[in-house]
Amino acid sequence: MELNSQIKFDVPAREQMSKNNLPVYDAIVDGVGFMPNLFATLGMSDNGLNRYITLQNGSSTLTNKEKEAINLVVSEINDCNYCRAAHTTIGKMNGFTEAEALEIRSGKASFNKKLNALIKLSQDIVQTRGKINAKYLEIFFNEGYDKGQLIDVIIQVGEKTITNYLHNITQIPIDFPEVPQL
Repeated sequence: MELNSQIKFDVPAREQMSKNNLPVYDAIVDGVGFMPNLFATLGMSDNGLNRYITLQNGSSTLTNKEKEAINLVVSEINDCNYCRAAHTTIGKMNGFTEAEALEIRSGKASFNKKLNALIKLSQDIVQTRGKINAKYLEIFFNEGYDKGQLIDVIIQVGEKTITNYLHNITQIPIDFPEVPQL
């Protein structure tokens, strides 16, 4: 069943943010230069933006590049156009080329064996809802990752799934350069 086309979600303005969300809203604008529509949409909840950004900015054993690889493959599997676009841009800011971002979205990284293991595991986690094929976990560990990093991968998958679902439900306008479908 598709979302009723009569239900429309507008991106909230700063004036519509709760007091709990305002400091985070202002910090994002100061740091990024604008308020991404998806983050503003999190502000529809009195604590949503603050809560999500706290999760996103939490410490991780994964590098920003590894997190972006996870974000790209998870967003592709969850069919989120907003996050595909945003994380292609952010992925390039973290060292991926356009071609590498496309390859990651397709579920592989032929250019980096360790990153490929991370992507394959992340893809399998989403596709199997966590009931993974043990071979992907074995490859992940064989490439030098540890059990703590596995936990951080699972947290990253969950974090990205939140915004994937938010956009898939709200369909708020994409304010990043759109990317091609695979």
